[in-house]
Amino acid sequence: MTKKKNELWEWTKALLIAVILAAVIRYFLFAPIVVDGLSMMPTLKNQDRMIVNKLSYEIGKPQRFDIIVFHAPENKDYIKRVIGLPGDKIEYKNDTLYVNGKAYKEPYLDEYKKQVTDGPLTDPFTLDETAVGQKTVPKGELFVMGDNRRFSKDSRHIGAVPMNKVIGKATVVYWPLKDAHFVKLK
Repeated sequence: MTKKKNELWEWTKALLIAVILAAVIRYFLFAPIVVDGLSMMPTLKNQDRMIVNKLSYEIGKPQRFDIIVFHAPENKDYIKRVIGLPGDKIEYKNDTLYVNGKAYKEPYLDEYKKQVTDGPLTDPFTLDETAVGQKTVPKGELFVMGDNRRFSKDSRHIGAVPMNKVIGKATVVYWPLKDAHFVKLK
C-alpha cells in the first residue's frame, strides 16, 4: 500500500512540475499567436500561427523593422512592424520611408510594390498628419505599420503604441507546417 502511495505522489509531483513549468514558459517567455487578417501580407498570411518571444522585450529595446505583437485600443492584439522609435521623425514620400530625413529600403514590400499600378503602396504622409499628431514619435512609444499598407489599421489610424502595451517580438511561423520559417526583419 505504501509503495502505491509513493508512486502516486511521485506522479502527482511530476505532473505539477510540468504544469507549473508550462505556465511559466507561456506567461513569461513564449506565447502562440494566430495572425488574424491580411494587414501583414505578404510577410505573414491570415491564420499563420507564430511564436511570440516575450523575453526579447523584457531584456532589450525594440529595433526598427521588428515585427511585434501588442495590445491595441480595441481590446485586441495586433501584429505590426516597428517603423519609428521614440524621437524619430517619420515621413513617407514617393513610396519611400524617411526616418529623421534618411531614406530606408523596405525589401519586404518589394513584392507588393511591383503589383501596384494605380499609385503608391504607401500614401505620402508626415507623422503629424497621422493619429500620432506630433512631429516625432513620443517618448516610450513606437510607430508601427502593417506590410499590406493599403489594408492595415496601424499607427496612422490608432496612434503610437506605448511600449508597455508590447507583448513581444514575433519571430517564428510554425503553422501551416509547409510555410514554417523564421520571419525576416529587413
